[in-house]
Amino acid sequence: YVLMGAGIPREIPGVLDGLAVHRPVSLRLDVEGPAGESPDLIHFDPAAHWPEGVPAPLNRPKFLPIIASSSLARMLHKKSTGRIDGWIIEAPTAGGHNAPPRGKLQTNEAGEPIYGERDVVDLHEVAELGLPFWLAGGTGTSQGLQEALDAGAAGVQVGTLFAYADESGIDPILKSRVLRKAARKGGLPVLTDLRASPTGFPFKVVEMEGTNSEAAEYEARSRICDLGYLRTAYRMEGGRVGYRCPAEPVKTYLAKGGTEEQTEGRKCLCNALMADVGHPQVREDEVERPILTSGDELQRIGVFLQGRTSYAASDVLEYLLAGVLAPAQAANG
Repeated sequence: YVLMGAGIPREIPGVLDGLAVHRPVSLRLDVEGPAGESPDLIHFDPAAHWPEGVPAPLNRPKFLPIIASSSLARMLHKKSTGRIDGWIIEAPTAGGHNAPPRGKLQTNEAGEPIYGERDVVDLHEVAELGLPFWLAGGTGTSQGLQEALDAGAAGVQVGTLFAYADESGIDPILKSRVLRKAARKGGLPVLTDLRASPTGFPFKVVEMEGTNSEAAEYEARSRICDLGYLRTAYRMEGGRVGYRCPAEPVKTYLAKGGTEEQTEGRKCLCNALMADVGHPQVREDEVERPILTSGDELQRIGVFLQGRTSYAASDVLEYLLAGVLAPAQAANG
């Protein structure tokens, strides 16, 4: 399976179709600034890497775009370059990046975006497209799973509970800190930060001391962009393509044609997320700190923990399926 969101992945299905049979493929590269004489495309020809003949076709993975509106589902269903196999419908309560609210932006006292009725996906419209769908964000409970099934979903996508399970890749020390604190308090606060992500999308940040979620901690960090996973392409003078990130040093970003306003509040997520999984960059003067991201369910994870400070993925499955399997088993005698 390939799951993709944070944009409109219209071309990806066609790329998967082509790669499965070793055909040359191309993908449009979005470049900020004046448009060139022709679209900027990335080309790849698998045959160039098989000098002794093209091998047998591969199993084409299924493609599930992550969407936050029924209108996007309709557009992708109509205009995608290849086969779509289903939908992940993500609510703004999900961890990581969220879609911005539709309509005029309004914020609460904490500066978080306020979502309304326009941001609720019409499941009936999605179902009419005839493909299976899974609900994500706020569905990590037995009740959430049952409600999703009742609404016609094939199931749910759960991130937060699995993220802190024994088997997850989060640094064990960091994971233990989160669970010990959450077990005492019933959960941890999660902020939907409008400025943190260099992408410009709202980003869920777990508010916890000792991490770069704290403004003072992050301001003490040397501003540097040396991984560049979230860089964007821009048109340089003369037409060449360069790369920049609003979380890089301000002077560097300005020299590349960016504005100071675009850099305000931006945080280096690339380094922070590497620190989350126990691989922080170590420099002469500092060690990168993590920035944890989780769905809003981390604020209520105490209901699941029941005082525990560790658990396995199998515990999550048992918790999710308990209310769904029990009625079915009872009905079958």
